[in-house]
Amino acid sequence: MRILFCGTGWLEVVDCIRQRLDPEHTIEIWDRTVPLAEALADVDVILPSNMRIDAAAIAAPRRLALIQQPAAGTEGIDVDAARARGVPVCNAPATNHVSVAEAALLLILSLARRLPVARRELAAARIGGPLGIELRGKALGIVGLGRSGSALADAARGMGMEVLSVRSRDSRAALLAMLARCDVVSLHCPETPATRGMIDAEALAAMKPGALLVNCARGGIVDRAALEAALGSGHLGGVGLDVFWREPWDPADPLLARDDVVALPHVAGSTAESFARIADLVAGNVHRVARGDEPLHRLV
Repeated sequence: MRILFCGTGWLEVVDCIRQRLDPEHTIEIWDRTVPLAEALADVDVILPSNMRIDAAAIAAPRRLALIQQPAAGTEGIDVDAARARGVPVCNAPATNHVSVAEAALLLILSLARRLPVARRELAAARIGGPLGIELRGKALGIVGLGRSGSALADAARGMGMEVLSVRSRDSRAALLAMLARCDVVSLHCPETPATRGMIDAEALAAMKPGALLVNCARGGIVDRAALEAALGSGHLGGVGLDVFWREPWDPADPLLARDDVVALPHVAGSTAESFARIADLVAGNVHRVARGDEPLHRLV
């Protein structure tokens, strides 16, 4: 079977998958100078990453047998088009939740200790600043208590934080009530029509003055204009981002130059351990489909 990896980043996971495939299965990386529909023409498996797989892409392959998302989220895939063609769409849940939780904790700690300012102080050979805050005794609010949210909750409790949570399907009133009690808020819910723009001006205003916000979920969950206004007014104490509203993002984005913003290049789930788990699952599903068996974690 021919597998095409199309998207951005995650080339290391491609190598991990390749090592686990039987010799008759090959995995290639999309050459972006070739139109996607043309590149997909003779492909059996689409392996997307951080890009849209629309109805035209799903219709392009002559013998498409599987669309395998190497992560949990499948919002970039036109699942209705896949269903209409009878093509399985599978994801890779329970593979990177520990990595995502640890990255969220990294962002929280970096904001609490004002890492951008500390790096500038270090470069200037100044000692003793900036003044940070301790997390012990602070309240952490988690939006979306799934696998990564639960893993972060465990880590936060171990540090002596109080953990509060709401699910993405809980009422707006429940969300606002939780935000009002939290010193730190971390987002761990999928982006859906219901959650898109959920952290808006009203939600940010409900947060404690000086509270910290971390997003390792999806950029669209946060209203960017409202976020910039909350930072500009000083109401929001800081933001940690692993995801953006458009990816790849602009390195000249003014948000990245702020002292109250800490950002990662969408690597929360990228660790050797998570990539090994993803590769095991993806290669296993390729082998299952090639044998005519049902793949694991099929969504449609």
